Amino acid sequence: MQSPTPYAPAITEHDAASIAQLREDLAAANHILAHHEVLDGFGHVSVRDPRNAAHFLIAQSMAPELVTPDDILTLDLDCQPVDGDTRKRYLETWIHSEIYRARPDVKAIVHSHSPSVIPFAASSVRLRPIYHMAGFLGSGAPVFDIRHCFGCTDMLVRNGEQGKALADTLGDADVALMRGHGFVATAPTLPAAVYRAIYTELNAGMQSTAIALGGEVTYLDEEEGKRATQTNLGVMERPWTLWKRQAAALRRE
Repeated sequence: MQSPTPYAPAITEHDAASIAQLREDLAAANHILAHHEVLDGFGHVSVRDPRNAAHFLIAQSMAPELVTPDDILTLDLDCQPVDGDTRKRYLETWIHSEIYRARPDVKAIVHSHSPSVIPFAASSVRLRPIYHMAGFLGSGAPVFDIRHCFGCTDMLVRNGEQGKALADTLGDADVALMRGHGFVATAPTLPAAVYRAIYTELNAGMQSTAIALGGEVTYLDEEEGKRATQTNLGVMERPWTLWKRQAAALRRE
């Protein structure tokens, strides 16, 4: 895992218009993930605040498909609002805060309960990249089992200690599975986090299909995964623009 670094306000100035656009994009990310059934009435997505690396933006506690820019909160790494906003927060904001605390390279996080992924968190079969779109899984997708650390719980990450244990399991990987719960996907940008969450779900479904065929399955090796990831990160604007347009059209219907 990369060593945490001291947090301080970013040097670059970000005007009100750019922050307003970030809120629009975060709302759009919620809608996109709901449209792709990676999020439903539950789950959440966040983005690190470019004005201060010790803050992050996330919606108030609500169904992702209903999020608007006005629903976005700004929290610190203790999951407290930086501006006194008292609206209800997700129970598991600690997932986001502790990963941001541990991983300065992470700029956006998705937490999902999507159905194709959950069986891999309960099985000895590892989630591995079956095609280039999921090359980011080539670095591994470790499984966080909250019971191993905290005994019997309701499976939710409810405090900083539990969030830190999840971040420790994630390590330097881009995705971590959560036994009996779901997964987290991390990325250096918000569009990339949305991309990785969508393709984690798609890859899991395809991997299950390949395994069910009964023959030997050939996965991407780690180097293939790295090269595919580098290529895909360079074209994030392509799916992001499409997905935003599709989500906006659905909201107009």
